Amino acid sequence: MKYFLDEEFIDDGKTIDLISIGIVAEDGRELYLQSIEFDESKASDWVKEHVIKPLPLCPCCGHKINHEGQPTGKCRSKRCMMRTREAIKQEILAFMDIEKYGYPELIGWCCAYDFVALCQLFGTMMDVPASLPHYMRDLQQLLDERGIPDDWLPEQENAHNALADARYIKQIWEMLTKESV
Repeated sequence: MKYFLDEEFIDDGKTIDLISIGIVAEDGRELYLQSIEFDESKASDWVKEHVIKPLPLCPCCGHKINHEGQPTGKCRSKRCMMRTREAIKQEILAFMDIEKYGYPELIGWCCAYDFVALCQLFGTMMDVPASLPHYMRDLQQLLDERGIPDDWLPEQENAHNALADARYIKQIWEMLTKESV
């Protein structure tokens, strides 16, 4: 099963701190979660403006994460997308259940840091479960190999929202693989 994945994160040069993750499975399932444990104080002004400020509100209680990284509401609904890193890890494992969906193939775009942020949910690289691959396919490499310029790509809406970006990665992947058949 192919999974198209994007993450938004804070990168301070030493740590990649997960803000949100969006995953779209090739069968149409989607997963979007926001961490309640990232340290906004380490975010650049660009990340604050383009990633944190437009974070979606919880569809259940209408709240957003505050500047201390904690939910501002008391939402306990399972539909709430705000989670601890441990809860995000468990939901990803359930979403990519190898018994139900087969071995996952992860696809991202310029995804080296996305992969590190994903691995860090488990601890060290050695802690990543055998049910997950130890690499991601990179859409940018495929575009480069085929000599496809950026102006070939369709316009993207809602950039820097992890789920919107994951949907866009899936769209581009499908366009590329359709054309290669």
